[in-house]
Amino acid sequence: MPRHGVSSGQGRPRSGREQTLDRSLGAPSLRLLWMGLALALALPNYQVLCAPAGAHPLPAQGHPAKFIRLAPQLREAFSWWNLTCPACKGLFTAIDIRLRNEASVAWVGSMAIKMCMLLKIAPPAVCQSAVQLFQDDMVEVWRRSVLRPSEACGLLLGSSCGHWDIFSSWNISLPAVPKPSPKPPEPPAPGSPVSRVLFLTDLHWDHDYLEGTDPNCENPLCCRRDSGPPPASRPGAGYWGEYSKCDLPLRTLESLLSGLGPAGPFDMVYWTGDIPAHNIWQQSRQDQLRALTTVTDLVKKFLGPVPVYPAVGNHESTPVNGFPPPFIEGNQSSHWLYEAMAKAWEPWLPAEALRTLRYLRPTETQEGRRKVHIIGHIPPGHCLKSWSWNYYRIVERYENTLAGQFFGHTHVDEFEVFYDQETLSRPLSVAFLAPSATTYISLNPGYRVYQIDGNYSGSSHLVLDHETYILNLTQANEPGATPHWQLLYRARETYGLPNVLPAAWHDLVYRMRSDTQLFQTFWFLYHKGHPPSEPCGTPCRLATLCAQLSARSDSPALCRHLMPDANLLPVQSLRPRPPLC
Repeated sequence: MPRHGVSSGQGRPRSGREQTLDRSLGAPSLRLLWMGLALALALPNYQVLCAPAGAHPLPAQGHPAKFIRLAPQLREAFSWWNLTCPACKGLFTAIDIRLRNEASVAWVGSMAIKMCMLLKIAPPAVCQSAVQLFQDDMVEVWRRSVLRPSEACGLLLGSSCGHWDIFSSWNISLPAVPKPSPKPPEPPAPGSPVSRVLFLTDLHWDHDYLEGTDPNCENPLCCRRDSGPPPASRPGAGYWGEYSKCDLPLRTLESLLSGLGPAGPFDMVYWTGDIPAHNIWQQSRQDQLRALTTVTDLVKKFLGPVPVYPAVGNHESTPVNGFPPPFIEGNQSSHWLYEAMAKAWEPWLPAEALRTLRYLRPTETQEGRRKVHIIGHIPPGHCLKSWSWNYYRIVERYENTLAGQFFGHTHVDEFEVFYDQETLSRPLSVAFLAPSATTYISLNPGYRVYQIDGNYSGSSHLVLDHETYILNLTQANEPGATPHWQLLYRARETYGLPNVLPAAWHDLVYRMRSDTQLFQTFWFLYHKGHPPSEPCGTPCRLATLCAQLSARSDSPALCRHLMPDANLLPVQSLRPRPPLC
């Protein structure tokens, strides 16, 4: 481990942040299937089969924890306005009794498939495969959950019928030792050693990527063997990747890793997960392990002796986002995945880290002269509210110890600023959210390099600058062209930053609020040099800037406090974007 230490953390997907331009096409909408599956448990057969034929497809939303926002639409779609509270509680009581029988899994699956097709959440083949993949885990979670009929009906019919408190607030216990006085970070002396850290995230290798196939197929993931040919009027998927809802062929990842020379040399690598593709409705454990070993071997081949510190992404398991706690044993545990990771990554990690990996429990660290970097896949502002707010408390408590935070998951290039909780005015930390290697959705492939205060006595281990590199797909896919990974920008140079400390990013947000040209530069780089054709007007701009100030999930008041202009926007537009799961 480097002297400053690396903690590998994984959050859970953050609940709904609406975005003016929604990139969450395709796979994220499959999460609605599990909302539908949960509701299938509450519907007798005749209601599912006889729902109105004109029921409209539901829009892509965030994590199922946001069921409550969808409940009115579902009540309308299924004519539930006449469902009374006692009837609802009776239905859920009957469900609990029925789910004690093993045979009920097939019934639940059958109902979920019908609902998926009825609501046009996904093509029929995807509905069928997804339900079959998820149904056992979903029913087992339901059986083990503390969801009571009053809570389920409170979710669907409102607080007068019950209270939904599955994700109720909880607080961690921080040490009783008083927090030391904050020591504002200072840039190192000129000429101090600098470490270069390669940052890889969201590689999303698609084993079935096929050049020439339809990049705009009906499935949640395209450019694949099962996508079929494109219409005669449109070109097929490019050789190196495609601007659409597509992931990457292995050759593009090989090109990335073999072309790192101009960006190096590197002292270490931070790799924050999401190795498999987005075909989440048809993945097996064998598929996930193949992706893990294939891409790990590729990283070892091209990076050789450079130490690599990996973190677990939400796509590593199957079903996706399925990470049972350690007390779940047997075939439904995650032992098959953690043990394979420990073996694959054994050359990189010390024994202590391998032990924590097998149980996905981060090491605790005591305050002192040691500095810490936190790496993880899902950034704190994209996690469930209670987890996110507790993480925020930890960052504030240990601000003198924490030298850097590094995440991925969103696929775009952004950041999250942390403030003192007493006044919400003093920037004390920043989480860097690096862009993805994958193109999903409609992006150039990319990677990040951080310059960090180097390993020497008294080093701050702070981030000094960062560079982003991309592969321009338009150029790479030209006939006869070869891929050329190029520097897209350097943070300090492009944004005119005096340093990359938290206050500098805070100031940048406020400069972008008044300088629309500077914001358009950010918008271009946010999308790795391939922004959407639709303009980002004032509501979009303010919502995007608010997101950079909101490292705390589901906290629109935080942005309103920091940016009064946000009072012009509805609360919904200040909430987190849907995660790209």
